[in-house]
Amino acid sequence: MTQKLSNNMKAIKKVVLALALLVSVNTFAQDRPIHEVYSMMMVNFVKYVQWPNQASGGEFVIGVVGNNEIYTTLNTWHGGKERSGKTYIIKKFNSAADLTACDVVYIDRSKSNDFEAISNKVKGKNTLIITDKAGLGEKGSAINFRTIDNKLKFELNQKAVEASNLKVSSALSSMAIVI
Repeated sequence: MTQKLSNNMKAIKKVVLALALLVSVNTFAQDRPIHEVYSMMMVNFVKYVQWPNQASGGEFVIGVVGNNEIYTTLNTWHGGKERSGKTYIIKKFNSAADLTACDVVYIDRSKSNDFEAISNKVKGKNTLIITDKAGLGEKGSAINFRTIDNKLKFELNQKAVEASNLKVSSALSSMAIVI
């Protein structure tokens, strides 16, 4: 009985977290520039992903390839702040050749031609790749932003997540278009 109650509480907690993320995204997105919405969503995604080395201290690096506004917003809002004992470090990269070790890499649609090179560079590492162009989810991006019926949504490629040795909460999966 106690185990069943505990499982029910966990399920309720996941639903509440998913609803909170949805409400915060919808509330925040109203009349906001898209780079702010993307920045907020990326940081929220991180809350629902588990990295193998998550318990250790140090830095949590988010790399941005090709979008100055997203880089600036992430750096202003989160750069130098702590997350679960790690310090957010936001880095800007111009191409795959510049890319260094990151926990998260966002590839802007303007740099989508670099997707394969970036994907190959982080292959086998614990890096969450987030993109913003139709088709990149199927090509191996873990999370890909999509606009459907004038609403911002996101695809989740579970195989890409697993290949990066990451775990995504069921709360995030339940909000995604799983591919």
